[in-house]
Amino acid sequence: MLTIREKVAYGLGDTASNIIFQTVMLFLTFFYTDIFGISPAVVGTMFLVVRIFDAVTDPLMGGLADRTVTRWGKFRPYLLWLALPFGVISVLAFTTPDLSPQGKVIYAYVTYGLLMLAYTAINIPYSALGGVLTDKPHERVSVQSYRFVFGMLGGLLVTACTLPLVAYFGDGDQALGYQLTIGAMSILGVVLFLLCFAGTRERVAPPVEQRTTIRADLKSLWQNDQWRVLCVAAIILLTGMVLRSTLAIYYVKYFLGRADLVTAFVTLGMIGNIIGCACAQPLAKRVCKVKAYIALQLMAAVFCVAGFFVAPDQLYLAFAIYFLWCLFLQMATPLLWAKMADVVDYGHWKTGIRITGMVYSSVVFFIKLGLAVGGALAGWLLAFYDYEANAELSERTLQGILLSFTLVPALTSIMVAWVMRWYTLDTQRVLDVQAQLPQQPA
Repeated sequence: MLTIREKVAYGLGDTASNIIFQTVMLFLTFFYTDIFGISPAVVGTMFLVVRIFDAVTDPLMGGLADRTVTRWGKFRPYLLWLALPFGVISVLAFTTPDLSPQGKVIYAYVTYGLLMLAYTAINIPYSALGGVLTDKPHERVSVQSYRFVFGMLGGLLVTACTLPLVAYFGDGDQALGYQLTIGAMSILGVVLFLLCFAGTRERVAPPVEQRTTIRADLKSLWQNDQWRVLCVAAIILLTGMVLRSTLAIYYVKYFLGRADLVTAFVTLGMIGNIIGCACAQPLAKRVCKVKAYIALQLMAAVFCVAGFFVAPDQLYLAFAIYFLWCLFLQMATPLLWAKMADVVDYGHWKTGIRITGMVYSSVVFFIKLGLAVGGALAGWLLAFYDYEANAELSERTLQGILLSFTLVPALTSIMVAWVMRWYTLDTQRVLDVQAQLPQQPA
């Protein structure tokens, strides 16, 4: 049994990660279009183009982490080595130098690309660390529940404090406000990564005699049918999640007509996220976690569809539906990440090769690809519906924002539920697989 102290320490790493992840999801598109002055179509394309490089960097990072040998373990050292560079690059991504329109686009591409590269280099080892803290299925759900509760607390910090801090630090200069706000949050993130490093320990290791190549690792991955199911589910899930989260600001500011309530809206959603993550472990103890995951996706779809029928003056209903969507969708998140550790065991049993870093890095790649597709789709849909920053929007544009915020994410949740019908690693099967492993993890 892991101590609560170690679970909290691990969770603090996701608090640090979410300070950037949630900022990118919620504010970066808006920052680029309304503060930095880049067109939404260009922003959408940039999000997708940068993700192409992840197809190379993610598996390389996973393979590198699997082959790292230090006195601190395979994955923990990266939290120590990369915390400060990640913080510095985060500030650069939210800095607005006085450049030509073309120069702004180039600067955005370079800094956003570096930010995603740094995120890859620190988040993949951090994610894989959750798979080597314990080999017990229910403890894995518990670890991920702690992780995402603390991760969403980082998100709550972002939603509740970003815009007020931008106004405070900027004093009328939003560009400066964003730069200083991200600077303050990055300092906090560095400290939290270091606390995560100091408070955790790796316990599950591959067989001592295991020697593989990247090519062999990739072949082993492809033979893992349950890994393939998770990858497909991950990209669809994040596409819808990021699309809805990105458009939340536009929905409140323009469709509801209450720019003053943006912070309250996204903060309430983050509270729903936290409660949902906290409920994941009790749910997994009582219900098959595979069936629970499918049901939660369908519930999320129901609330998305319900939001389509809310009128602009029905503020309380709009807030309640968004809260419930966040609650049910994020209740499923720890279950998904616990499944990744189970997939590592399954792959070890099926192929004889244990590749924790590669499994996590590859699934994270599809998560980030979904992040990119969702962000790109948001930009393209805004452009398609003739969105103009800080202008009075037409009825067509307002309806386009509503449809993109509600029905499209509902469709993605339904698709995820359908894909997960092919996932078969329930708790009993994981225990059966672990019992048959040629060498039990240390």
